[in-house]
Amino acid sequence: MSRRTALTALAALAGSACTRLEFLAANMPALFGSYRRHANIVYGPEQRHRLDLYEPEKPALGHRAVVVFWHGGRWSEGDKSQYRFVGAALAALGYVAILPDYRHYPEVKMQGFMQDSARAATWAANYARESRDEQRFFLMGHSAGAHLAALVALDPRYFAEIGAPLPPIAGVIGLSGPYDFLPLLEADLQDMFGPPDLYPLSQPINFVRADAPPMLLIAGERDVTVLPKNTRNFAAALQSNGARVTLRLYPRLNHADTLAAMSLLARARAPILADIATFIGQVS
Repeated sequence: MSRRTALTALAALAGSACTRLEFLAANMPALFGSYRRHANIVYGPEQRHRLDLYEPEKPALGHRAVVVFWHGGRWSEGDKSQYRFVGAALAALGYVAILPDYRHYPEVKMQGFMQDSARAATWAANYARESRDEQRFFLMGHSAGAHLAALVALDPRYFAEIGAPLPPIAGVIGLSGPYDFLPLLEADLQDMFGPPDLYPLSQPINFVRADAPPMLLIAGERDVTVLPKNTRNFAAALQSNGARVTLRLYPRLNHADTLAAMSLLARARAPILADIATFIGQVS
């Protein structure tokens, strides 16, 4: 780690990494995709316990996956409505995409947004079971959302805290995620993940195990927001523990690029969607 933590800037496409105009440009083509969008489905008791579900008009042959995608935003901002292009892109592959909102800091700290992740994953797992896609249930996220996906998949305590069983997770897909980001040098992160004796619980790398779900980890080598060493270290730890992991590092991509490449206007930047489709096909 540098003297400044890897999360100094916004750890998401939102904010300085992408303006509202850029979100509008990314989402405009997605308005005309071949999918059905069911917006603001309630998955819990709080105001931000809402999710959008994208159903493909033509499901993928042989493996209609259900993919939960959490947005980034340094655990403190962002909204599912900004990521319609993600739902449309996954639906175009024939998958059901589920995009939840979750509570942000400072309204809640780590336990709050991790419990929200478990609630959303439980709702999605129930949907997958009812639609007979239970064996093809995936968790995915970008930046802080990749942290949520990885940690909730590896640490079952958050499902236990909401009284739900750990769902059968077929795989995890992480884009530019923070998985190994100690020490925490910023006051808001220290408060968000503190007190200090709880810091280790915030690190997905501390929960790797041989029976972890297969993981696809993608990062850009030019990422200065969440350093790519997070992804390298996490992948190495998973591999050394006998877990199945696929690592994709793109030399020319920055933090936002790994997500932007899912939009119609920026897909030439990198074959992120092809990586996802190959991973889901292999695991399924």
